[in-house]
Amino acid sequence: MAELLEFETERLRLRQWRESDFEPFAALNADPQVMEFFPEPLGRQASNEMAEKIRSLIEQRGWGFWALEVKGVEPFIGFCGLHVPTASLPFSPRVEIGWRLSSAHWGKGYASEAAFGSLNVAYHRLELPEVVSFTTVGNRRSRRVMERIGMKYSCEFEHPSLPEDSLLRPHVLYRLRREQWDAKV
Repeated sequence: MAELLEFETERLRLRQWRESDFEPFAALNADPQVMEFFPEPLGRQASNEMAEKIRSLIEQRGWGFWALEVKGVEPFIGFCGLHVPTASLPFSPRVEIGWRLSSAHWGKGYASEAAFGSLNVAYHRLELPEVVSFTTVGNRRSRRVMERIGMKYSCEFEHPSLPEDSLLRPHVLYRLRREQWDAKV
């Protein structure tokens, strides 16, 4: 078991998952608006399994997709953090940054704030040389976050885990190298 990394930003706390996070996470994963760019919303069991897997990976590595809370306001609004994708992607192996927030908390800058904190961990505590992020071509909200945090568009690719006829299969890849991050901050 690795040393558990948790941290705070000005408004947010990124931490290990608790049992109490599973219910609001299931609600978030069942929301068609949140899951618009995923194959389908998740049922309660699939959501709980995902949360358990995320929690287990944080226990193993010390980092991952941390539970995200608004300090003193909301105990769980989603997740943000770092992950090693298991799918065989054209740019593997890489560490990705990702987020998924309840739609009630969109438009408040939380995803960008949490992502900035996660990148600080990636580059200054884990000393990663590069972090990537990817999403479906049409996911403008996530692409804006990627650009806001300094990531640069790299290319388009077909996500191999999605059916060939899926409208979600075309993806975009964004990258950010540590030198670019250090020059930015």
